[in-house]
Amino acid sequence: MWRGMNISFRDMLFLLVFAYLVVGALALAHVAKNVEEQSKGQTPPGNVIVEMSWDKAIAADVDLWVQAPGDVPVGYSNKSGMIFNLVRDDLGKGADPNSMNYEVAYGRGHWAGEYVVNAMLYRSRDGKYPVGAQIKVSQQNQQGQVLQVLQSNVELTFEGQETTVFRFRLDEKGDFIADSMNRIHKNLRAAGRS
Repeated sequence: MWRGMNISFRDMLFLLVFAYLVVGALALAHVAKNVEEQSKGQTPPGNVIVEMSWDKAIAADVDLWVQAPGDVPVGYSNKSGMIFNLVRDDLGKGADPNSMNYEVAYGRGHWAGEYVVNAMLYRSRDGKYPVGAQIKVSQQNQQGQVLQVLQSNVELTFEGQETTVFRFRLDEKGDFIADSMNRIHKNLRAAGRS
């Protein structure tokens, strides 16, 4: 009698473990399919994208400042305006669990007028100068493609230095006006203070 009970208990345990594995495999397949479907249709949360990065080995806090036409400057102390949002304010190596030194701002829509992009060296914790940064401006077109329209490198040589990297214009259709780009300085950090 005990022998028959042991065999049935073992069979029942085997069936339960097998059923658990089948349900787990089906669940994983479903989750993987959903992640794949989501990544296919990903679009950036804005139409004008401004990105800035600097060497991950440098312990410096470099700040991105942007201003859209008729809007307030957006940066670390004012993270959103009517058009732009600063999505990531990176404090540099050591002050951030992520090893990448990167800031990004997204603008909603293609507003006609002048856009200004500045880089500012807030602090160099290790005292190494100059601090180099790379700035890119991209646009999402009507077909949903993201195209880079501007790229530049800048060197910041002292704390508090704010440099205008780009000033450019978009026309009424939201198209980049090629001959509108200049680097005439415009303070955004001081203008963004309330």
